[in-house]
Amino acid sequence: MVVPPQSLFVLLALLLLAGCAPSVNRYLLIETSLRAHDPKGADAIVQLAEKDYGEKSLVLYGMDRGMTLQLAGNYQQSNALLERAEDEVDRLYTRRMRTEVLAFLTNDTALPYEGDPYEQVLLNVLKALNYAVLGQWQDALVEARRIDHRLNVLSDRTTDKTAYRDDGFARYLSGIIYESTGDVNNAFIAYRNAYEIFEASRAWSRTTVPSQLRADLLRTAEALHFTQELAEYQSVFSDTRWETSQSLQSLAQVIVISYNGRAPRKEDQFLDLPISFGALQLVLRNRGLSQSNQPSNRAADSVLYGLNGRVVRVAVPRLVPQKTQVPVDRLSLVQDNGTRVTVQTELAQNVTALAEKALSERMAGITVKALARAATKFALAETTTREAEKAAGKDAGPWVGLLVGLLTKGLAVGSEEADKRSWQTLPDEIHLARVWVPPGRYQVQSQPAGGTYDPLRPETMRILSLGAGETTVLIQRVMP
Repeated sequence: MVVPPQSLFVLLALLLLAGCAPSVNRYLLIETSLRAHDPKGADAIVQLAEKDYGEKSLVLYGMDRGMTLQLAGNYQQSNALLERAEDEVDRLYTRRMRTEVLAFLTNDTALPYEGDPYEQVLLNVLKALNYAVLGQWQDALVEARRIDHRLNVLSDRTTDKTAYRDDGFARYLSGIIYESTGDVNNAFIAYRNAYEIFEASRAWSRTTVPSQLRADLLRTAEALHFTQELAEYQSVFSDTRWETSQSLQSLAQVIVISYNGRAPRKEDQFLDLPISFGALQLVLRNRGLSQSNQPSNRAADSVLYGLNGRVVRVAVPRLVPQKTQVPVDRLSLVQDNGTRVTVQTELAQNVTALAEKALSERMAGITVKALARAATKFALAETTTREAEKAAGKDAGPWVGLLVGLLTKGLAVGSEEADKRSWQTLPDEIHLARVWVPPGRYQVQSQPAGGTYDPLRPETMRILSLGAGETTVLIQRVMP
């Protein structure tokens, strides 16, 4: 049976429309669960979506699941997923050529996701925090050393002094782990490195040196009898209050890590490049040269530009910040005798700024590659269309050329998509606080942005039994 050209045209158009259908955004469901103080529900959403991540996003699945498992209090399983993701990152240093070719002919989502450098560093940061919460400080020390090694390698291979090549928060956390395990010398080195990195990157990281870090530098310098360094830091930090290590020995330490807000997301930014005057008019009448991701229009664009055949589409990612409106996180430690200690965190890591920096550093390469890919797909579509017309003969050639052009050029437009993958279960900001309190039994009470105590929040149900010289790590999620 011969299919009429008109029917074939409709069939091809429907295929293009179906291929551009949007998928459900799992991160909206995760966010809803976290807002409802249901981290186990958020983890279940990620777990059920494992197959949707696919083989190319094994690292991303490990990152997302590692975070939700940590929030759900399943620290050992969280580390298992994070460890698997870290192993996959290391394995992906050697890629197969055919994967690169496939990505070049379609889009970068065909490539395995490795994560940005800051995300790879945060794999070790989260693992270190998991071990610290569990009280497994020797394992936390191993992760601190891994952080040091990863950052040293990154710094060695990144020649641009203004690029992301070190991490103040990761160094600071390493210092806390070193000091909590009695290695004051390495703690001081980590604190000093963290201070220098915070200072050097503050223009783009939008993160100032945490006031607690200043006190930590003064305390460890004094404990090591580094008189020259102590005098220098006292001069620079003249308004910083601090206690000596000796005066803190009989107290218990509580470290609060607060994940505040939502990580930024990425969306497509399309550039429609006409290669004829008629195509220029069509693009301008349609939606202009530059368009953001609008799934409802993408399918129609594929058909429209496929029919015209003289439009090349380029897709690059655009970052969409989702900034928190809560500048400070608080919680209270209430001792059995009624004594209340209010802990106020401060910004230690601006994840959104890190994501912006990572994308800006890669944008030139992404754009060049996208332009080359779009030009190649257009050239292949042109060649295929001409060959089909020639093979169909004089009478059927125009119809066949129209249909093949619709298919090939429409697919060239419809398949153009930026790589929008990122670790979206991260927060917008990471806040930190350190406090030393008398030994005893304490109830943890979270204080939301408005300052109202919510007895139904899971965080408020925690009870701490703190001994002299012990360190306890608390992790909370703030979703304003």
